[in-house]
Amino acid sequence: MATPAIIVIEKRQPQLEKAKLVAYNGEAPDIELMFNPTDISFARTVNWKSQEGNRGTTLLPKVNFSGVEPYKFTLKQLLYDTYETKESVIKKYIDNIKKGVETINTTTDKRPPVYIFTWGSEYFFCVITSLTYTLNMFMSDGTPVRALVDIALQEVDKNNLPGGSESASTGDARQEDKRL
Repeated sequence: MATPAIIVIEKRQPQLEKAKLVAYNGEAPDIELMFNPTDISFARTVNWKSQEGNRGTTLLPKVNFSGVEPYKFTLKQLLYDTYETKESVIKKYIDNIKKGVETINTTTDKRPPVYIFTWGSEYFFCVITSLTYTLNMFMSDGTPVRALVDIALQEVDKNNLPGGSESASTGDARQEDKRL
C-alpha cells in the first residue's frame, strides 16, 4: 500500500516595500532606507499678513492671506547597521546620504540634489534641508557599524524644480530669484 503524499502549502510573505529617496534625474545616488520609518509627521505653515492700524469692528487686526509654505517633514531615527558584514556604515550608507546636503554641478546651477520620496505609490519631490547622524556602535578597531539618522525634507514644486531655465509661475506669483 502506497503512503499518501504530504502536500505542504507555503504562504508567501508579501514583499516589504522600502521607502527611499530617489535622486531626480540621477543627480546623486539614491538613498534607500534600511528600515522603514514608524511614523512621518508633515507640517505646513500658512502665511497671513496684517497691517497696523487696519482693524475690524472687533478691534482685531484685519488679515490678508499671503501664501503657503511647502510641506516639511522629518524621517527620524533611521537605523543603518553593518555589524554583520563588519563594513563601515559611513562608507556603505552615510557617505551617500551626505551627498544630499552637498552641492552638485548641474548644467544651470550649483545646488544640492532634488529627490523624490517614494514609499509604495505616495511621493513628494523634495530637498534635504538638514541631516543629523549619530554613530553608536563600533568594531574593536574603531570601524563604525551602526548609525541613527534624521533627515529633514522640504517639498519642492515638481512643475518648477530648481535649476530649470524658466519658471512655471506667472504674473504676481512669479519670483525672479532662484529660491525653491
